[in-house]
Amino acid sequence: MEMNIKEYKDKVRGCWLGKNVGGSLGAPFECVRGVFDLDFYTHDLSKGALPNDDLDLQLVWLNAAEKYGRNVDAEILGEYWLSYIVANWSEYGAGKSNLSMGIMPPLSGWYNNHNKDSCGCFIRSEIWACLAPGHPEIAVKYAFEDAITDHSDEGVYAEIFCAAMESAAFVESNIDKLIDIGLSYIPKDCDITLAVNTAIECYKSGIDWKAARKKILQIVPGSFGMYSGYQDREVEDDVPVGKLGYDAPSNIGIMILGWKYGEGDFSKSICIAAGCGEDGDCTAATLGSIIGIIGGAESLPKKWLDPIGDEIKTISIDRTNNRIKVPDTITELSNRVCELMPVFMGEYCKTMCDDGVKIILNEGETLFDSEIKKGVFDRATFKDTLMKQPFGVTKKNVLFDVTVDYIDGITIKEGVEKKLVLNIENNLYKQQWLTVKWHLPIEWAVSPCVETVVNLNQANGGSALNVAEYTFTPNGFNKGKYDVTLEITSNGRLSKMFIPLTFIVG
Repeated sequence: MEMNIKEYKDKVRGCWLGKNVGGSLGAPFECVRGVFDLDFYTHDLSKGALPNDDLDLQLVWLNAAEKYGRNVDAEILGEYWLSYIVANWSEYGAGKSNLSMGIMPPLSGWYNNHNKDSCGCFIRSEIWACLAPGHPEIAVKYAFEDAITDHSDEGVYAEIFCAAMESAAFVESNIDKLIDIGLSYIPKDCDITLAVNTAIECYKSGIDWKAARKKILQIVPGSFGMYSGYQDREVEDDVPVGKLGYDAPSNIGIMILGWKYGEGDFSKSICIAAGCGEDGDCTAATLGSIIGIIGGAESLPKKWLDPIGDEIKTISIDRTNNRIKVPDTITELSNRVCELMPVFMGEYCKTMCDDGVKIILNEGETLFDSEIKKGVFDRATFKDTLMKQPFGVTKKNVLFDVTVDYIDGITIKEGVEKKLVLNIENNLYKQQWLTVKWHLPIEWAVSPCVETVVNLNQANGGSALNVAEYTFTPNGFNKGKYDVTLEITSNGRLSKMFIPLTFIVG
């Protein structure tokens, strides 16, 4: 299927306008538990759009994507976090703290992070969808790199789910099909899937949306709404308070609830989502963006757009740093995303002599994730990538890719063996000999030895994935953190890979 550039631009603009509207509507109901009957904004409209990290974090990602293109990854995004984002609350703060200690993604999103399963990354999924319209298989790869900087497990699944739906929404408008596409990219047994299916079952059963909200919070309890609590409303004794930070499942469920009960109508859908409280700005903003993609900017009601205009307000970005250029308007943001899209779409974006730019979109079954390797050249599915979290740190170069599997985390104890596994993929259609050398504290022992050789199978005959296992015995502790280096070279080649590894004594 083909899409012309005019239609694409309208959908991108619809995405960001819907995001801004939903965020402004839902912001007053963030961190509040209860139900609210809404039909319009409740904040002082003289303030225009409300600032929202849901949108402004993606303005930083835009700058990273503009500079690094298809090469943008979790390590690059992590450096942008530390350089340009001032927000230090919840999972953002935990992720930044870990990154500043040299703890690499996905470990940075997992280690000592009570909010790893919260909502802070599914809210920044839209940029990857807009850069890969109609190609969720591309969008989810970048959404994964984004998510693992400061989230893990259910938090990551939430962003993958949203990015897949948003990308597919450029070509598909059926709500149920879009939900199924999103679910195909995440585990069937995760709580995001459970929350989504609960919302759908409630809608099918005929109960009203307020009862459905309660059902979701009973099945996948969250705590987000209890930051401010019920305030002056009656406490619901039958709604449990979930574990601190375990909020992505319930809020994704609420977003789907708003979509299903709103039956795709923009106004009704975002009002129901925001009216469920909890992380009300995130649910309404993400839902607003999806519906905005489906219908385009021209479909959004003027009553929502006129009070907030085209302005973007930020709350999380260091605006004093002139190394990045932050868009001030939805128009500027949309134009920059549209200009960047061909870099990410590559062969799927074609310049036609008579008709301008045409975007080649997937459709039908090709929008779903495939769990089956299609041939000997397909070394992994997206599910394989997803399974690398939280302990698999990946580095790439021209010759080979390496994932260091920490097995059970980064904590070490003196005299206690610590196992690491290297999963090495050959990027060449010929065999290679690698030299693997460990730069360790002198007191540490490693098995089989400090310097080993590994033979890589060729990528065009059987599997190109090679596994090497090492066991360390750390000794002579005199500090609480150790940084060691793994050096890998290919015999007769120029490239050298240096992988920093961080361990915490505990």
